[in-house]
Amino acid sequence: MSSIKDQNRDVIEVNQQFYIRASSSLADDRTRVLLAGDTFAVFDRSGDIQPVGFGQQGMFHKETRHLSRLELDVCGVRPLLLSSTIREDNILFAVDLTNPDITLPSGELLPRGTLHIYRTKFLAQAVCYERITIHNFGEKAVDIELGILFGSDFCDIFEVRGQKRPRRGTILPTKVDGATALLEYEGLDQIERSTCLRCSTSLARAMDGSLVVPMRLEQQQEKSFTLSIECTNNNIGGNVLTYDDALQQLSGQRSSGPLAAVEVTASNERVNNWIRRSQSDLAMMVTATPFGVYPYAGIPWFSTVFGRDGIITALELLWLVPDIARGVLCYLASTQATTVDAESDAEPGKILHEMRLGEMANLKEVPFGHYYGTIDATPLFIVLAAAYYDRTADTEFIRTIWPNLLAALDWINHYGDRDGDGFVEYARRAETGLVQQGWKDSSDSVFHSDGTLARAPIALCEVQSYVYAAKSGMSELAKEMGDLALADRLSIEASELRANFSSKFWSDELSLFVLALDGEKNQCRVRSSNAGHCLFSGIASDLQHRSISKELLSPASYSGWGIRTIVAGEKRYNPMSYHNGSIWPHDNAIIAWGALRKRDKELPLRILSGLLDLSSEVIQHRLPELICGFARRHGKGPTLYPVACAPQAWAAGAAFMVLQACLGLEVRALEHRIYLHYSALPEALNHVNVSNLRLGDASLDLSFERQGEGVDVNIRRRTGNVEVVILR
Repeated sequence: MSSIKDQNRDVIEVNQQFYIRASSSLADDRTRVLLAGDTFAVFDRSGDIQPVGFGQQGMFHKETRHLSRLELDVCGVRPLLLSSTIREDNILFAVDLTNPDITLPSGELLPRGTLHIYRTKFLAQAVCYERITIHNFGEKAVDIELGILFGSDFCDIFEVRGQKRPRRGTILPTKVDGATALLEYEGLDQIERSTCLRCSTSLARAMDGSLVVPMRLEQQQEKSFTLSIECTNNNIGGNVLTYDDALQQLSGQRSSGPLAAVEVTASNERVNNWIRRSQSDLAMMVTATPFGVYPYAGIPWFSTVFGRDGIITALELLWLVPDIARGVLCYLASTQATTVDAESDAEPGKILHEMRLGEMANLKEVPFGHYYGTIDATPLFIVLAAAYYDRTADTEFIRTIWPNLLAALDWINHYGDRDGDGFVEYARRAETGLVQQGWKDSSDSVFHSDGTLARAPIALCEVQSYVYAAKSGMSELAKEMGDLALADRLSIEASELRANFSSKFWSDELSLFVLALDGEKNQCRVRSSNAGHCLFSGIASDLQHRSISKELLSPASYSGWGIRTIVAGEKRYNPMSYHNGSIWPHDNAIIAWGALRKRDKELPLRILSGLLDLSSEVIQHRLPELICGFARRHGKGPTLYPVACAPQAWAAGAAFMVLQACLGLEVRALEHRIYLHYSALPEALNHVNVSNLRLGDASLDLSFERQGEGVDVNIRRRTGNVEVVILR
């Protein structure tokens, strides 16, 4: 229980849990996020790190929270927030603060609004850099003390998410030396983790848990100092530069990244805001690895390599930036499973689901160090390789990963199809693994029409679509590799799968493919967005394609913001659930992608319009991982999902895939052609420019202008050997 002395405090502690008073200025769940490689930070809007909210605030490095507290005060009092924002390029977080009424140590009153405190911070190379600038707008000199309270619990990311541990490592006593403080933790995995805080001014005094900076400011005088917070593992960390040098280096890296060369602009400023935010978020999350760039999945819970997420993000961006697909393919080939391991759900040829670097993963307290419990990443790996080849004609690279593609194909036919019925299904090998192993991996996401959960092994409808696309694409790749026998065999297998799939998964009653087949091969007759993932691959007939599109745009499915994961009216439909009625931007993007070559563009146009409106309603125009699936109401914005990742890579990439579907834009490198299949734009969007679209050594600037029901296409610039084919 809390004591009487707690009653005037903003944060009170009850049974080792922290709570905020509703009347407090801390009662604000909006956060600001920075990311650089394996380091990310979640701050409150004042630039502090507080032990409040959903507990996600902190500075994290390699999935350990290296800083769990960072609070700035003026003479022991929290400053008042004026405003804060993260720069559009996601590099710099800027905060404007001022003082409340403060009684100074001298007994004098410092009136509210006398001091302007400006904080700027960024992350680079496992270091958080901060500059604090104070300007005295008062009529006389003031003597103040700035305090910085700090601390670290060195919690693993899974602990932060709520998982309890039987025992932990040892937090060592804080070491202080002048303006430097060192926090250290000896992990049970024999890794020594440390956090070093350094203040640039010699006036600063470090103590256990606090840093004090005394300061005298004359009338209209301004002073500043910098703070660096470095994270290290076994004394291996970032290279601590000066604030200005580190900022210049980071800005140069971001401006030359893989997304910097292509520009998409529109006549609608809402679209431009959405595109710019998505591009900046992706530039921040696309991380350099020894195998090429890789888009980390999302902040805060998934800032690491995920196989499925990386593949889908690469597909979303493939028409614009094929280098990301190459990096994803190379990384996943290097981590492909080669042995059977029940604990990690690994089997030869299987593609990685998730990789974790923290203490709990190292100790196998969670199975996700190198975890393979996903049914769809392996066929999607082949899908991405085939799509990358269509986009680039990069035969040399495909040849280097050809053994990995063959291993993935072998996994599909043997381990994936465990009962030999021609469908790929899953059942976890160990009790610690994921129960559901499709993209909807909540434990209750696969069920029958009466609400009972399906029993494993489970064959999801969208996975069969991925396998069909994989075998069709692999057949074409086999021709390029000179293996005509394999090409013919895969073409026959794909045709047989298509016929068998339609027979076993189609439901005339639903006018959709069913969600799944359970372990007894009974249909899970549930209307879901999963059926929409059967549109892009060609596994659906033209009649089925039209039927699915119609059902997904019905009011029970399309909320006004997007298509729900589960259609309203199903037994387990819940618009506030993670996977059973929510709306996911990437899910909608894949559904829209299925109409890329179709004349009827109503499906992608409606999805684009809904997601565009959503981007205008959310903070910083940043599409979150998901939103709640409530129907859109006049005058009311979307209902946000409380712990959704934002930014999330495949949510950011959704903008580009949906736009591609509307434009019908397809790049075929072997033909030196760009096809435009029945280009269309929604009413809210009259004009789109795509600049520096590259195909090998050639490049194009294209302009799309809506004219009535159609779209005029103009080639504004062309260099090299590339032809544009317009289908109307």
